[in-house]
Amino acid sequence: MWKVVRLPRMQRAYGPSVRRRRLNAQLRRYRERKGKTTGEVAKALGWQQTKVSKIETGERKKVTPDELTELLDYYEEEDPEIRESLHECARLGNQRGWWAKYRDLLPSGLPDFEVEASVIKTYECQVVPGLLQTPDYAEAIFRANLVRSDDEIAKRLNGRMKRQETLNRVDPPEYWVILDEAALRRVIGSREVMSQQLRHLTHMAARHNVNIYVLPFSEGAHPATMGSFVIMEFSNPMDASIGYVEMPTSSAYVEEDHELAELNTIFAGAQGAAMSPVRSLAFINDIIDSLESDLIA
Repeated sequence: MWKVVRLPRMQRAYGPSVRRRRLNAQLRRYRERKGKTTGEVAKALGWQQTKVSKIETGERKKVTPDELTELLDYYEEEDPEIRESLHECARLGNQRGWWAKYRDLLPSGLPDFEVEASVIKTYECQVVPGLLQTPDYAEAIFRANLVRSDDEIAKRLNGRMKRQETLNRVDPPEYWVILDEAALRRVIGSREVMSQQLRHLTHMAARHNVNIYVLPFSEGAHPATMGSFVIMEFSNPMDASIGYVEMPTSSAYVEEDHELAELNTIFAGAQGAAMSPVRSLAFINDIIDSLESDLIA
């Protein structure tokens, strides 16, 4: 069972959660390189043992400049550039990104990682992923929850469209998408809305950084039958990859090396079972033709 990591809620240059995660991971590496336990570090600095462990795990969201200086001195990190970089991570770690005002509506922390990622890989089994949804399609999904008010739906829609700017920036991430055929066949909103959504997919597939693979029903069982997930990779070598699995009532962030290796193996297996991007595009166009012929009829 994947460990559920409660990550802080989260701006480009760098997202708060990414900064905190980078700082915490580097401090942990320093301690392990020195061969010390959190208790031994705490004793040497005159701190409580829980203080060191909570800084490393991210439970303690703020590290003061003096505390960080003490840790870096103890770990004998003398490079001024590295020290300043880590102090910047600590200093800016509590800034709020644009998504802060949507914090009750967006997946916890996900936009923060998306804006920093150099590669995003996703498998979707039920719907078109949020980064590729049209406004009408997204609204129809939100309205499927009958207890949501019009105001909440409008706010969710604004937040989703804002997230999509990740793919529109000057240096966008590579986006690898595996779509189960079900996500293409299920008519959401109306045939007109669905046709528009599928046409949007074909337009996005023409971008140099977007790769869309369709996993057809004819493949039967495949490695990703366990459900949808996202893997995000980062260009900074200090930032380890992270996986994301959304559930009805919570979100799981996958960080352990063996769990990420499993997710990547599943993604590679599903990609191998899927049609190539060229065949996938033709497949999507065939579905569009079918939808639009029904509209004319």
